[in-house]
Amino acid sequence: MLTGDLGFRVFKLDSSNIRAWEPNRDNLATTLEEHAEHLKTDRTEADILFELLLKLGLDLTVPIEQKTIAGKTVHGIGAGTLLVCLSEKIAAPEVEPLALGIVAWHKELAPAGESQVVFRDSAFADDVAKTNLTAILQQYRFDAKNIRSL
Repeated sequence: MLTGDLGFRVFKLDSSNIRAWEPNRDNLATTLEEHAEHLKTDRTEADILFELLLKLGLDLTVPIEQKTIAGKTVHGIGAGTLLVCLSEKIAAPEVEPLALGIVAWHKELAPAGESQVVFRDSAFADDVAKTNLTAILQQYRFDAKNIRSL
């Protein structure tokens, strides 16, 4: 009997991991609160990651590495072409070590072209934490247009 990684993946087409915006026009406040987390809760991090690969036009067979940085799982896709952190919580004190760890790993991976960095938008403690992380990455030559959140 074989065990472990057999070298291939099987995919099944499913609906998007991102909930569609369907506002209740009679109660917009409640609708906004319900959509604060717009990723479907019954989906795994892998589900979201592979949808992201498809949406960004990357091949599903591209190599994916994983590293723990500042206690958060960060995925390096395509030798650093795409760096993704889908952690559910990023507290303000974690922002700087996370950003600097991503920068260090990015230098280690040395991708040939521009890289994109993607985070879960609802993970940030507040807008200041998100802005600080973006600013740190920009200081280390990440282009602002390539820093995104879901």
